Amino acid sequence: MTMTKSAVVLLSGGLDSTTCLALAQEAGYRCYGLSFDYGQRHRSELVAAARVAMTLPLADYQVIKLDMSGIGGSALTDMNMAVPETETPGIPVTYVPARNTVFLSYALAWAEVLNADAIYIGVNAMDYSGYPDCRPAFIDAFQVMANLATRAGVEGKELKIEAPLLNLTKAQIIEAGLRAGIDYSLTVSCYQADSEGRACGVCDSCRFRRKGFLEAGVSDPTHYQQ
Repeated sequence: MTMTKSAVVLLSGGLDSTTCLALAQEAGYRCYGLSFDYGQRHRSELVAAARVAMTLPLADYQVIKLDMSGIGGSALTDMNMAVPETETPGIPVTYVPARNTVFLSYALAWAEVLNADAIYIGVNAMDYSGYPDCRPAFIDAFQVMANLATRAGVEGKELKIEAPLLNLTKAQIIEAGLRAGIDYSLTVSCYQADSEGRACGVCDSCRFRRKGFLEAGVSDPTHYQQ
């Protein structure tokens, strides 16, 4: 396939972002992967992102170092806060304040440098923990902002924010990824994976992932601690 368009793809190393990357490539985009070392609890997701980047062809792959642990406010960036292991009401403490806004802003900057056509992000508003920056309204608002805030937008080249998983269940995401040939054993979704990338099996992310494989009717390749 001749790729005449390009996209920056946010890549966390998890199930959703890996599927998102595969779908961007299927759509004919030359893809540039972007991950963040933002002070998260464990390095396993960055190791997984690097594995995915080596497996799925990328034009370039960058890891941006940030320190969101400096402001805390989330169990994913503050080691003094426990990751919930049962379902909790409301927005859980695993929500990282403004994370997707920050990540998309970096992606937007790189997309403008690359003269890219799109940014792909694997947010999902169906089987997820209720994070406010995973909703369709947030994606729509960032789309408007992106084309107001950039030279490309002002000069008439619209940059598209693509969120192909937004309205899919976890099972549907897994089915789409399997059709695209993804090996999900390469990915890490757990909020508190150990140093070997093994999942806890009880956090929100693990529960949604396990439920997705079960509902898709396929074997779960996740490496669990127990």
